[in-house]
Amino acid sequence: MKIDLINIHFTKMTGAGNDFILIDNRSNLYLIDWMKLAPEICNRRYGVGADGLIILERSDKADFKMSYFNADGSFGGMCGNGGRCSALFIMESDSLASTKFEALDFIYTADATNDTKIKLKMKAPKSLRLNIELNLLNDKVTAHFIDTGAPHAVLFMNDLSSNLLTEIRDNGITRIGSTIQHHDNFAPEGTNVDFIEIINRNSISMRTYERGVEDETFACGTGAIASAIIASLLKNLNSQINVHTRSKEILEVMFDKERKEITNVELVGSAKKVFEGNYQKLL
Repeated sequence: MKIDLINIHFTKMTGAGNDFILIDNRSNLYLIDWMKLAPEICNRRYGVGADGLIILERSDKADFKMSYFNADGSFGGMCGNGGRCSALFIMESDSLASTKFEALDFIYTADATNDTKIKLKMKAPKSLRLNIELNLLNDKVTAHFIDTGAPHAVLFMNDLSSNLLTEIRDNGITRIGSTIQHHDNFAPEGTNVDFIEIINRNSISMRTYERGVEDETFACGTGAIASAIIASLLKNLNSQINVHTRSKEILEVMFDKERKEITNVELVGSAKKVFEGNYQKLL
């Protein structure tokens, strides 16, 4: 019996500990259902393993088009760390000092900083909702929502009850994050969930539960932006904030703030290639 296989060349990349499988399909070599491939190739036991799958394609508006799929196969919207990884890949492969790429309905610009990090200019956030009261696990929490290219609910750790803090200490953020993700207040799309603490006027720490991964990730670019903006608006932090992630790396978030209007958002952090390989898929 003949078995048809296709070899898919991929690059494993990481942005501040947020890891991705990147496939360069600008030549249209692969005619694949990416939503079906993502759960297979992102599986950490039976696949390559990653938080998400990035597909690069040709664009008539920019240097390339980026599409991002969560590890469960759902379409992920914009991914800040994935965007920086994609930019680094193209800048290195095409010998560019900077690059522009299309993702959803926006053109993003990226360039390398003096310390070899990647700076990504992001779109302005939308859908800001503050002080959302939620009933959660026989308790109450206050969440703040903003869409920074992906939806995020942000919670201050200091606002959580002792019962919820004990849950996080003993079991991590997954149970609380999942419950908030599927809460009616964020239906039908659901939301990512960020848990933050204030360090000083220029720094916060962040832990993120990502929808589509259904677990805590080591870092989240759009989550760092959401967390920094919410912290700045509600706790009077500056508009240049270092976000300390679970990976111990720092994502820098800069923006202009005029009351509640946020513009000129930039995300800076590390990005690097980890390895390349070929993934065999049955046709």
